[in-house]
Amino acid sequence: MAPYIIAIINQKGGAGKTTLAMNLAAGLTLRAKTIVIDLDPQGSSLQWAAMGTNAFSTPVEAVSGDWNAYGLRLKYKIYQYIVLDCPPSLDSHTSAQALLACDIALIPVLPSPIDLWASIKLSQEIEKTKKDNPDIHSYLVINQLEPNSALSNAMNEALKEFDIPVLQAMIRRRAAYRSAALEGISVYQMKGNGKRAVEEIEAIINEAIPL
Repeated sequence: MAPYIIAIINQKGGAGKTTLAMNLAAGLTLRAKTIVIDLDPQGSSLQWAAMGTNAFSTPVEAVSGDWNAYGLRLKYKIYQYIVLDCPPSLDSHTSAQALLACDIALIPVLPSPIDLWASIKLSQEIEKTKKDNPDIHSYLVINQLEPNSALSNAMNEALKEFDIPVLQAMIRRRAAYRSAALEGISVYQMKGNGKRAVEEIEAIINEAIPL
């Protein structure tokens, strides 16, 4: 069975791509063999994994040079899930290849209309990609929502401008995510302190990823 490829992508930096990629991969690793491919020139996923005193729960590798969907699936055929942590730009060959290669694109966005509108080009790029990758699925993932708060009316109106559906599962602003990054671990390894964060990641997996 070919690996299932998940691209975590947004043209805007600071949206939480690496946070979602690393914790999502940790959750998937509990189910099946998973790997994170760091496509960001800044190497954020690799840095995260290197922060811990022990190896991260999921292997993290970088891919350099030209690559394509076929080559990626062939190289990592022993894995059931491949999580791509994409660069914060759509104007790169890497981002274009990630969209062509993936089965699903998860797009973390901050709960602000301005941040959402800054990502609208990505919606257009995904529509273009469907010509060559017609089976791609895509979802917006609200990230860093303040605890006990709801989306504003302005945010809900902005979401209506997208053709991309929004996951009901959201990521709230929690200290656990920041702590996990600093310690080079996932929220799954934080026990009681990461319980709520784990529930959020599990909800995303259960809603969006075929298991």
